[in-house]
Amino acid sequence: MRTKLPVVVLAGAMLATIIAVPTGAVAHRDEEPTVIGHRGASGLRPEHTLEAYRLAIAVGADYIEPDLVSTKDGVLVARHENEISGTTDVSTKPEFAGRRVTKTIDGVAVTGWFTEDFTLAELKTLRAKERLPQVRPTNTAFDGLLEIPTLQEVIDLAKAESRRHGRTIGIYPETKHPTYFQEIGLPLEEPLVRVLKRNGLTEKKDAVIVQSFETANLRKLDKMIDVKLAQLINASGKPYDFVVANDPGPTPTWSSPRV
Repeated sequence: MRTKLPVVVLAGAMLATIIAVPTGAVAHRDEEPTVIGHRGASGLRPEHTLEAYRLAIAVGADYIEPDLVSTKDGVLVARHENEISGTTDVSTKPEFAGRRVTKTIDGVAVTGWFTEDFTLAELKTLRAKERLPQVRPTNTAFDGLLEIPTLQEVIDLAKAESRRHGRTIGIYPETKHPTYFQEIGLPLEEPLVRVLKRNGLTEKKDAVIVQSFETANLRKLDKMIDVKLAQLINASGKPYDFVVANDPGPTPTWSSPRV
């Protein structure tokens, strides 16, 4: 039985370029905080692009944080949400006009274009754009220039930048809507574990922390791989897997997956 440690709490809606997490909650054992490039340097480059992650590392991030969703062919890519009309130029592509649909994601009706309806090759024809142009207007200068990266490309960047800067750059991926992806036959856990194993990132000592707002997928991952896991929580509500299971939610004595 693995030791259970306290929950790590990160703000799910933060717009800052980086987040400093108390050392005791993550990986370092000295007095310095661990700095996480949340979605990359999202205040300076469109979020979840290799340029955003690269700049976050350049300004001191210890970890880069990709949100992970699945393509139609089961490849994990970095997007804030699986609905991509706000983060790519998909709406300008006439060849994809017929793929605009309405789906129910975690109990909420959402209309747009979804990564799970595109192969990786098709997604690679799109280009990223700034999700919040009214908040980060200077980022719009990069609209149409940057690709949607895969998890493998994010790991490749972390390894290359680790060599270049002479320090270890970790990855802090978040699985987005794992219950939803499980229900449509594109579970996130198996491809995530395959990629991590392919890159030799399998042990608790490795610079990898997998995070989620749901619990069932973290418990599943706990049996599949030995990297660190982090349970995210909101100020209100409960994990969506609890909603699906009609579970009233954790009590104050509830124990989180390992960190």
